[in-house]
This record gives sequence, C-alpha cells and structure tokens, in this order.
Amino acid sequence: MVFSSIIFIFYFLPVFLLGYYVAGWRTGALLVGSTAFYVWGEGAYIVLLGALILLNYGGAWLIDRASTETRRRLALVALVALDLAVLGWFKYAGFAAENLNRILPGDPIPLIEQKLPLGISFFTFQLISYAFDVYRRAVAPERDLDKFAAYILMFPHLIAGPIVRYAHIRDEMHADRRKTGHVGLGVQYFIVGLCQKVLIANTVAPVADYAFALSPAALDPLTAWTGAVAYMLQIYFDFCGYSNMAIGLAFMLGFTFPKNFNYPYAAQSITDFWRRWHMSLSSWFRDYVYIPLGGNRRGLARTVRNLLVVFFLTGLWHGAAWNFIVWGLFHGGFLMIERFGLGRGLEASPRVLRHAYALLVVLVGWVFFRAETLGGAVDYLGAMGGLGQAGTPDVALANLMNAQVMAAFLVGALFAFPLLPRIMAQLAAPTAGRAENLPPDLDTRNVHILPILPLLIGFALSIAMLVNSSLNPFLYFRF
Repeated sequence: MVFSSIIFIFYFLPVFLLGYYVAGWRTGALLVGSTAFYVWGEGAYIVLLGALILLNYGGAWLIDRASTETRRRLALVALVALDLAVLGWFKYAGFAAENLNRILPGDPIPLIEQKLPLGISFFTFQLISYAFDVYRRAVAPERDLDKFAAYILMFPHLIAGPIVRYAHIRDEMHADRRKTGHVGLGVQYFIVGLCQKVLIANTVAPVADYAFALSPAALDPLTAWTGAVAYMLQIYFDFCGYSNMAIGLAFMLGFTFPKNFNYPYAAQSITDFWRRWHMSLSSWFRDYVYIPLGGNRRGLARTVRNLLVVFFLTGLWHGAAWNFIVWGLFHGGFLMIERFGLGRGLEASPRVLRHAYALLVVLVGWVFFRAETLGGAVDYLGAMGGLGQAGTPDVALANLMNAQVMAAFLVGALFAFPLLPRIMAQLAAPTAGRAENLPPDLDTRNVHILPILPLLIGFALSIAMLVNSSLNPFLYFRF
C-alpha cells in the first residue's frame, strides 16, 4: 500500500487517524495501525521485523549494562553484525553467489530467489543507528518496548524513510501528542508530496521507461537524452514527494521527521549535491561510517579510502547490482576530484557553469542507476553521445510527449529549483514569522504556509490522475 493510492488516502488514513486521536493509548494505536499497514503489503515478514525489534531492544540493554568497555564494544559488534547478516541474506546473498560462481571453480553455488522485505534497508539502518547511539551514550536505551517497537514500525518512515534516528524523536515518543497541533502543516506537506509524486513523477515515468527499454541499436541521441532527463525528474519528484508525504504524516501524528531533500538539482558541485540529496542517508553514512573510519583527519590516503568506502556502500545500499556500485563510486570519484583541486576551480567559475557541471554529472550518474545492467548503462551513454542509432527521433516517443507530459517536464524543471521560496517571498506569505505555530526544531527558514486554493486544486488533480491511471510506481520500494 503506497501513500499515493486511493486505498491509503480515503480508507486507511482516515480510519487510522480517527482511532489514533480517539485512543487513550496512542502508542498502541500507532503500533496496531503500522502493523496493519506493513502486513497489508508484506504479510509474514512482520514476524521478521518483530524478531529484529526484540533482538535490538534487548541488545541495546546489553550494550548499556555491560561491565567493561570491551564487553560493551563486543555487544555492539555482535548486534550490528546480526542486523547486517539479516540484510545481507535477503538483499545480497544472491548477488554474492552469482559473482562467486563467475570466479570460483567447481560446482556453482545455488542461487536462492527470495522476495526482499519492504523497507529492509531503511529499518536496518535505523536499528544500527540506535545501537550505536546507545553505545556512544547519545541516547539511553528505551525502557518501554512498545515505544521502541512503534519507533521502528511507524508506517510513515517504515518502508521508504527518511532514516529517523531515535535520538531525534525520543522526546516526542514520550510526549502527550494530543497537545501538538501541526495537523494543518502535515496535511500541506502530504498534499505537496502527493502532487510531486503523481502530477510530475508518474507523468514523466512512461517516457523514461520507454527510452530505457529500447535496444541500443534503436536508440537515437534525442530519445536517449529525453529519457535520461525524464528519469532525472522522475526519481527526484518520486522520492522527494514520498519523503514529503512521510514528513506530513509524521506532523499529523505529533512527530518531526528530518528534512530529506533541499533542492539537490540547484547544487553547484557534487559535494553540494550530496548535502542536498537524501540528506538522512548522507548524514547516516557520515556519522556511522565516514567519521568512525577517521574521516579526513588521518592524511590524504585514508581520506580517499574513506570516501571510496562510503560511496561503495552508498551504491550497494541502493541495490545488489554492479550498476548501483558503479553509480556510487562514480559520485565518490567526483567528490575526491573536487576535494583535491576541481573544487577550487569551480569556486572561481561562473555560477551557471557550476550548475551545468553538477547537473551533467548527476544526469550521467542516473543512467547507471536506472539501467538494468552495467552494460546497458554503457550502451545508453553511448547513444547519448551519438554512438547509437542516428536519424529522426523515435515516433513512439513523440506520441508519448503529449501536452500533459510536456507540462510535467516544464513544471518539474522549474520546481526542481527553489522557485517556490522566491514566489512566496514576493507574495510576502507567512513563513518563519509564525515560528510559535511550528515545531521548535524545524528549520523554519524553508517552511511556507501555502494558500489553501492551490493545495485543493493540486489534491483534486492528483486524485483524478490516480483514478484514471493504473500507473503508480514507487521507485524506492525496491531498496
């Protein structure tokens, strides 16, 4: 069940919110609703998730109560290893066996085909961050099992993030959420995310799907570039839209989730891009991998190693395939180049040139991310460079580019940049001046209370598209 579905919007969400606000035990209501949400899509995997919750709840207490630092560290290592083993078995066992069979002699290792539990990458990282934070004494182990379970199972972030650390919402878990009044802000975030997902991402998706499904021999340069730009818009508005819906749902429930995107296509370098894209994942790798490895404090060679490790893992986190790994290392390579010389050149360059450089690198990277195989990505990039089919653009693609799709391209291209804050500033709309009505830890500089009429129009258009179309993919479900 995705957030951008008729079943969720008109059936599950109203019933859940009614029960949540009526119930005296709101943690229980959240647990029941989140369990129902997960079982709807995953069924028996709720048992796996429940076992991981019990394991990490007890493991955190072992870490906290261990009598020596050595025992605390051993408990942490064992708990994290178990969490990663579960993630590795479900997500990477087949990939590992496939690659080992290519290099090892003798009988091949059997390939086990198994369904990937929804959200396993997200909730595993949340469990690991909790264990590390308890070890570092950044947060005390949660005494109430129901609250810890609700934190992991909470359906707004369960299947697609953002990655929420327990330290960020612990106080809210223990607060009287009946006194939090951010439902209106939550509804706004949800509608904005729904519009991003349905009106832009879903609309341009057929163009990207068509272009990437063509054989290299049939792919002309214009079709290849059009498909790549379509995917560039699709993945941003799909994931940013879903994150905004999750943040909005959290506001409705009395929680404050971290911001996950900050106009990444407005970046002026790849370093800047990773400060703006999937920020909860970037900060997770920074705090739990890069800094523990030594960051940039131990010389040039180790800094390079640490960056490569982080971006290798970033690519691998997204999928068990070489094209994801290459995508991660591709970005990591540009970060190193910028750190060791190119960055200074970019700072001295005109702003438009910096933007063009960052967008081109990101666009090329998305080809590796979207293609089914590494070879397919190379062929697609070759077509973009004019090495494929020459001649007139594909007729079927021209038929796909109707007025609705063209409008989605235009609106997406505009609102992928910080156009909205500038419009709101010109209109002198209420923003951070009403901080007393906003959560105290929210970055109010980027919060705009939007007019009701555009929200209602956007919601109506989104619902109309959902009713009239069977296409409603969500890209990050496979991660």
